[in-house]
Amino acid sequence: MMRRRLAIPFLVLSLTLVSGMALRAGAPVEPRTEKWGLTPFSTPADAARIARGEYLVTIGGCNDCHTPWKLGPKGPEPDMSRMLSGHPSSLQMPPAPSLPPGPWVASVAGSMTAWSGPWGVSFTANLTPDKETGLGDWTFEQFVQTLRTGRHQGKGRPILPPMPYFNYAKATDEDLAAIFAYLQSIPAVNNRVPQPIDPPEVP
Repeated sequence: MMRRRLAIPFLVLSLTLVSGMALRAGAPVEPRTEKWGLTPFSTPADAARIARGEYLVTIGGCNDCHTPWKLGPKGPEPDMSRMLSGHPSSLQMPPAPSLPPGPWVASVAGSMTAWSGPWGVSFTANLTPDKETGLGDWTFEQFVQTLRTGRHQGKGRPILPPMPYFNYAKATDEDLAAIFAYLQSIPAVNNRVPQPIDPPEVP
């Protein structure tokens, strides 16, 4: 059953792999620079915008990777008590397995929050509004620039597979505002996600 559950994430991974490795190599990504035309998030967003954001996060499959999975009564399922909190800091991962040459290019933890491939090892981010370990101190512009450019807060490290940021880069400003509003409204979880691990240097 777990193999069937992993089919969709690995399909997404195949689409993100080339883009993720290109960013590692320093390939330029042109950000969108249009005006947002949105009210700054200095006050709570309205209920309709938050509801729209919840809908987009749900159909976008964000819980597939950003929420740790557990074994439930019907098989593997997202642990919604830790919704969107990213890779658990308590889950210390051993070194990623080495794959032989061939069509297999990646491996994934059973939690669905740690991924290994040619880009190194990536851990899914904490998207909750925790100010120390999540998005609590992020501005809306930083959130948008992350998704538009494929870099952390629009200027930092590359966003790695399996995150399909280039799909979200095509979202409207209004939909990104709704997603951000929803993420700022959910319970904050203090969970410090590890930094990504670079791939071994090739001799």
